Amino acid sequence: MQSVFHLPVAPQVVARTRFSPPPPAHSRSLMLPGAMDLLAGTMKERRASITMVAITGPGDPLATPDITLHAVKLVRERYPEVRIGLKTLGIGSAAMAGELARAGLDYVEMQVDGIQPAILEKIYAWIRPGLKTLKISEAVGLFISEQRNGVPALKFHDIQVVIATTLYPGLNIDHVAKISAEMMELGADGISLIPYSPEPGAEVSLESPDPRTVAAAVEKAANFLPVVAPLLIAKAGDPGSTADPAKVPLPRPTAKRPNAAVVSSNGIEVDLHLGQAIRLLIYGPREDGLPCLLETREAPEPGTPERWRELAKLLPDCFVILAASAGETPRKVLAWEGINILITGDNIEGTVDVLYGGGKKGKKGRLRPI
Repeated sequence: MQSVFHLPVAPQVVARTRFSPPPPAHSRSLMLPGAMDLLAGTMKERRASITMVAITGPGDPLATPDITLHAVKLVRERYPEVRIGLKTLGIGSAAMAGELARAGLDYVEMQVDGIQPAILEKIYAWIRPGLKTLKISEAVGLFISEQRNGVPALKFHDIQVVIATTLYPGLNIDHVAKISAEMMELGADGISLIPYSPEPGAEVSLESPDPRTVAAAVEKAANFLPVVAPLLIAKAGDPGSTADPAKVPLPRPTAKRPNAAVVSSNGIEVDLHLGQAIRLLIYGPREDGLPCLLETREAPEPGTPERWRELAKLLPDCFVILAASAGETPRKVLAWEGINILITGDNIEGTVDVLYGGGKKGKKGRLRPI
């Protein structure tokens, strides 16, 4: 039996099914140095039993290529004997296949829940291939195309590809044979079938498929691809193969740092990568204690070597920055300076309200410390 160590260093979520709860606030991506330290400790104790190191969340590894490639390279350099894998929806897999192979990736588990737009529209609530959420009718077409291009590209570079399909009753179980047949034609090595199970906190739930239905689906899929056990089934965000999830509270304002900085193109949603920021919106408590927009500040010029330290100096009163995404370097520099980064794509006012102790139930789950 293979023992997999999970590295949750992928901060950016690119899709959510209609049957999933918002990402819990205690699930977080680790900064790469911390994740590698955790891996080093585990390898020191039981190196012989670890057969794979995998990047499995809390977001999609291919949404942040720089972080993922750096992680793969570090693991390959330090532990040349272990296999390296990742779990992905496949968006960007064709474009990155060559670089991933050169970095040392061995294995990809790609989540494919359908190959027809009508089915995927019923399964997914939203898909965000970049920094903007597309209409689901537009997104599923791109989604299917990325997966169809990604599987053969990964196989061309000798990366093992296993398809992971969640069995949703009434939605895609009768579609499993078609998924398996198409993925076989594209070159996939196997398929794993995971029966849907209701998740606590989800707004919509289905009945779990009965054993007879699952057995029939396995039999149909096996006509085309070997049906295998999924290797990367651990919940995204759980560091290590046996370690508990990293549980941390959301950052809170202090007397020294009472304000929050927000990166936004329109003043309504958190929708920009931190590196794209031209200016920052500064939110903080007014005299009655309620948070509101206080001012805007111009961000340091991009491309300057000390940009992130200059940004930290610009925000001495801020305990957090809200952004749609952020790279490893600013995360590390700003954390050192005492400023947290939270990844979100939600409405600014509601998100800020959560940080100051208000907000709707469930909103907190969509904020992810990184």
